[in-house]
Amino acid sequence: MIQEAPQSRRHKPPRPAAAATLADAGTPADDYSYIPALNDAILGYFRDAVRITLREPAKSIFFLRTILWQRKAALVRRKWQKSDLHVPALLIVSVTSKCNLRCKGCYAFAHDKGKSKGPELSDARLRTLVAEANELGISAILFAGGEPLIRKDLLTITRDFPSVIFPIVTNGTLIDEGTLDHFRNQRNVIPVISVEGDERDTDERRGVGMHKRLQSAMERMRAKRIFFGCSLTITRSNFATITDERFIKSLTQAGAKLILFLEYVSVEAGTEDWILTDEQRSALAHKTERFRTQFPAIFIAIPGDEDQFGGCLAAGRGFVHVSPEGDLEPCPVSPYSDANVRQLSLKEALQSRLLRAIRQRHETLSEMEGGCALWTEREWVRSLLRSEEGSATPLRGFDLTRHEVE
Repeated sequence: MIQEAPQSRRHKPPRPAAAATLADAGTPADDYSYIPALNDAILGYFRDAVRITLREPAKSIFFLRTILWQRKAALVRRKWQKSDLHVPALLIVSVTSKCNLRCKGCYAFAHDKGKSKGPELSDARLRTLVAEANELGISAILFAGGEPLIRKDLLTITRDFPSVIFPIVTNGTLIDEGTLDHFRNQRNVIPVISVEGDERDTDERRGVGMHKRLQSAMERMRAKRIFFGCSLTITRSNFATITDERFIKSLTQAGAKLILFLEYVSVEAGTEDWILTDEQRSALAHKTERFRTQFPAIFIAIPGDEDQFGGCLAAGRGFVHVSPEGDLEPCPVSPYSDANVRQLSLKEALQSRLLRAIRQRHETLSEMEGGCALWTEREWVRSLLRSEEGSATPLRGFDLTRHEVE
């Protein structure tokens, strides 16, 4: 149970009395007025990519083409919306729960404890899942884990979908010469290295010697002119280091073109005091805006950047998560599901009653304690699922043999 951090919290509005079941999930209360702004923001990231790669024409041309592909994907999603099928812009797929590290506070490891797990999605199903997402107009597919590069065929799948952007969040330890060649030849793949701060912070959380290994991996990618990024998990203790201009400058000088600021979510007992304070969260928003004009990189703050779209983008508002076993979940830190893509197509699974019920009562997620509203409100999410626990019944039937948008 997350304990109250020692700082003030914003007033939480009362929860609607009808929020406890899925029975009335079909009520047409979904609000998608934020979607044009979200689509514009996605295009803005790729415009930034064009700007920061102007000295490398081949990359700039690729990102210009990507802007066209992203516009086309948004149109496809809009057509599906007219058919009452909401397709999010981003799909997060945790391709494996296996990892060669045991980092402190890892949400994937914490969620695996005591969980009865089925087999992970096969390479063949993972490939068809990507194909289905592409046809539905999903703009990007982020691969996570565990350690995603444990899946040896992952980069052969990404190779076959050159118009889909694939950020891959990795601990960086499995990047060898063969992996580097894949990255160099697939501009649609963006490796994102997880870093915890300076040497002391990184080695404390990820293991002794990890900071030097990550520096080496980044140097090899920079030498091969690979477009890569860094994922920075921000805690109360490493906040000053990670948001220091000198540290950010060191990452951009090492070649990082994408910086993800991820607020830590306390999913493991004993890490409650890792959560950012309100003051730190406010300072992070201001620093992120300044960094965007100061450094040649794309900066994305999660969940901070979600505020401009009405808050939490999970449960399909902006993204959904597929677990290693195929469960379609609201978010990587919210492991609850009523649909599985081993049994259903992605199109069917996106009709999840649970996801729609969460979207329809989005005001419940207005509280931002602990960096993640869904994790803070996990008992509420569980209550939505209890009435049909274990169900994989889609909200309504679509013809699965038809992939085109009419």
